[in-house]
Amino acid sequence: MKKKDIPQQSHHLYEGETKTVYAINEEGKLEMAQTAGWEVEIDVLQQAIDEIDRLSAESLQRVRAGESSPLEYHMYAQRMDLPMLAQAVGHFKWRVKKHLKPTGFAKLKPEQLSLYASVLGIDVESLQEIPGDN
Repeated sequence: MKKKDIPQQSHHLYEGETKTVYAINEEGKLEMAQTAGWEVEIDVLQQAIDEIDRLSAESLQRVRAGESSPLEYHMYAQRMDLPMLAQAVGHFKWRVKKHLKPTGFAKLKPEQLSLYASVLGIDVESLQEIPGDN
């Protein structure tokens, strides 16, 4: 893509930020350039956000029904999934998956709870709470 042809379709999803892309300049050389986004990318990003929001809402229902631990809800609320959370905490996916169940979560030691809370950007008390049950 030529630098002059880079789309600049700003959208609220980007919150005023720009993205770096590579494009061909006037001399025919590859260089970095900024874009405010383009329609196709915005549509895909919106679909991904909608999917995470759906997973978050479904997990909240499972947490309230006692089928999942609050960790599952907070994982989705922070726009993460199982592989991403497992990598962030340095555990195998099967181990994190065990902690997404109420029985596995109940057995977590304070150090493990602190690690999950830190990675999710919340405090331990919030991690253990079911949102909306205050």
